[in-house]
Amino acid sequence: MSVPWLTILVALPLLGAVGVMMLPRNSDLPKQAAFAISTAVLALSVAVALQYDVDGGFQFVESYPWIESFGARYAVGVDGLGLTLVLLTTILTPVVVLASWNDAEEGRWSINSFFAWMLALEGLAIGVFVATDVFLFYVLFEATLIPIYFLIGGFGGARRSYAAVKFLLFSLFGGLVMLASVVGLYVVSANSESGPSYLLADLMAAEMSQNTERLLFLGFFIAFAVKAPMWPVHTWLPDAASEATPGTSVLLVSVLDKIGTFGMMRFCLGIFPEASQWATPVVIALAVFSVLYGAVVAIGQNDIRRLIAYTSVSHFGFIVLGIFVMNSQGQVGSALYMFNHGLSTAALFLITGFLIARRGSKMISDYGGVEKSAPVLAGVLLVAGLSSLSLPGLSPFVSEFLVLAGTFTKSVTAAVIATLGIVLAALYILLMYQRTMTGPVRESTKSLPDLGARELAAVAPLLALIVVLGFYPKPALDVINPTVDTLLERVGVSDPEPTEAIEELD
Repeated sequence: MSVPWLTILVALPLLGAVGVMMLPRNSDLPKQAAFAISTAVLALSVAVALQYDVDGGFQFVESYPWIESFGARYAVGVDGLGLTLVLLTTILTPVVVLASWNDAEEGRWSINSFFAWMLALEGLAIGVFVATDVFLFYVLFEATLIPIYFLIGGFGGARRSYAAVKFLLFSLFGGLVMLASVVGLYVVSANSESGPSYLLADLMAAEMSQNTERLLFLGFFIAFAVKAPMWPVHTWLPDAASEATPGTSVLLVSVLDKIGTFGMMRFCLGIFPEASQWATPVVIALAVFSVLYGAVVAIGQNDIRRLIAYTSVSHFGFIVLGIFVMNSQGQVGSALYMFNHGLSTAALFLITGFLIARRGSKMISDYGGVEKSAPVLAGVLLVAGLSSLSLPGLSPFVSEFLVLAGTFTKSVTAAVIATLGIVLAALYILLMYQRTMTGPVRESTKSLPDLGARELAAVAPLLALIVVLGFYPKPALDVINPTVDTLLERVGVSDPEPTEAIEELD
């Protein structure tokens, strides 16, 4: 590559974060600069996407020596899965910056640091999605904890310190387990003829015993399950989402948590294909349980943000389920679900954040009749909620349908049970909307202002993408399909043939 596109994508927001910190305080300059930088990163990512060849495998590849003593390199490249998540990250960051314009309180921490940490998280997340060296991936995987920790702990609600520390402890536990497997991969590669290497391509070709592969797989899978989050290592998410600002919650759930499911596809299936098939029955059972558990607990929530967090536990269950049914429908659906879930959950967090900022309460029981005083807000919340429950015509429906179609091929029982999650989704979304937006107008909500121009500008791109991809998902599927085909070939599985013969038509 004559132009290091991916390095620029990673470096620009990181350098922008440093620049934002140096701007004068108590002014709008940090906000304006953060929005301009994140918009420039979005434009650059779109330029990369337009140059991407859907049938070309890893592209925009860069590889330079880094720590030669144990084979680590600065190696980046992007395939269909990585490109999809890079685009998700770069789309959501300017949206979050615009939506969070007034969320940072000057005095507790500086406004500069609030927006600088957002840019830093964007750069590090892009680095995670393009890393093709496992050691580089691990370093960036752990580095993403720093900005999100300070965004929660510095700018969150009353229990922000507890939520930030709990998030950090869970994440560090997962990272340390994965580190043991990273060290194990060094030992495996060091014993090969070519010497130590952390390059994904070299590790995929490395030979290891069955027991070694399964142990190393578990180290990676546990770390990704914590990040995803899956039951039973999900308990940090409701606290973090409830105490963080709405924009921070979007970056946490819609971007950072996708690293978990991305890692399962990229590294668990790519490096440990036999172990992935070995673990499939247990992972499918955990995924199905996560679908139902997250949905049932969401129904009982009175805190709006905790409700959305538990819906994400359910949705991530669908994503993991699709990955491990080991067929093209399920995995394509999961890859697309990562993108679509990011859009719908971002819309929900931001719109409910606007609502909470007006009323000053996260409790559903404190609302009622909001649609009469703020009809545009209520309408936008309804569209975002319907996308979360996968209404046909909205983008999550396509991905959820593909996941369930793939699951029926693998296990009818798992598919039937998981389908109950769709019914429960209708309950928790429609009940939340009914209790907050409809009914008699409360004294505390009768004078709530409707959405302003800035707030509408922030959520409009999300709603537009949700509708467009609901009716025309082909561009995203064209990018994802070849990557999934390559991954399934690596794992050594293929889609099952039809079980009944098709009669020839006269």
